[in-house]
Amino acid sequence: MRKLIAAAVTAAMLGVVAGSVPAGVAGAAGHGSCTRGLLFCEDFDRRPLGGPATVDWGVDTRNGTLTVERSRQGRVLHVHTVDNGRAFLRVDDLAVPGDRLFGRMRLRVDAFPTAPDWAHFTLVEATGTGSTEVVRPVGGQFAPTVPGTFWGVGADGGPTGDWTNWRESAPVTEDTWQCFEWMLDRSGDRVAVWIDGAANPELTASTTEHGGAGVPFVLPAVTTVKIGWQLYQAGTTPGTFDLWIDDLALGTRRLGC
Repeated sequence: MRKLIAAAVTAAMLGVVAGSVPAGVAGAAGHGSCTRGLLFCEDFDRRPLGGPATVDWGVDTRNGTLTVERSRQGRVLHVHTVDNGRAFLRVDDLAVPGDRLFGRMRLRVDAFPTAPDWAHFTLVEATGTGSTEVVRPVGGQFAPTVPGTFWGVGADGGPTGDWTNWRESAPVTEDTWQCFEWMLDRSGDRVAVWIDGAANPELTASTTEHGGAGVPFVLPAVTTVKIGWQLYQAGTTPGTFDLWIDDLALGTRRLGC
């Protein structure tokens, strides 16, 4: 299977915003590797075809399914949902040393919602202890006022309320493999996102930059990460959603694409 190729990542690429480098981050971990001290890694190549058959991760579904399938690159996870259903691969009982949790996935989405107005979707969700925030570093929303569908960091369940800080400068791309990386940094209560190796500072959320109601944004000490798809409004267009995920990894430093 064609996997992400290991390469050195420069300090400039590691910045959460242009020109900044998180303290203690010296380089990228091996791409596609599941043996280099990562907290979690899954490339699906050793999984049997069909429904999930592993104790390495759990499943959270409602009106949705997870299926390991063959692709031209190898084996991938097919996520399928109906209307406002959900289907997540779930990683529980994480013990994250330090303040930073990094994640990575390769992703292809067949189609994003164009109805109803303000349809909101999540692909990555993190929860834990020390804060009631449900953090959504990878997600987005259909904005009828533009119109368009855009990526945006979001949260729910905490004092900042339910929000998705979508950005017109981050439009979604359909039917194309992309690499998404994210960082959750408790030392600054900050979320950062990279797409195809490039930092997206407009997709940063922090105590002063977020879509909440003017109250502090506090990250939890993450113990659970869910990766897949959920849409929160019924009566969607299209009526079903399909995406394919590969090369999942969670670690304590940036993983690279």
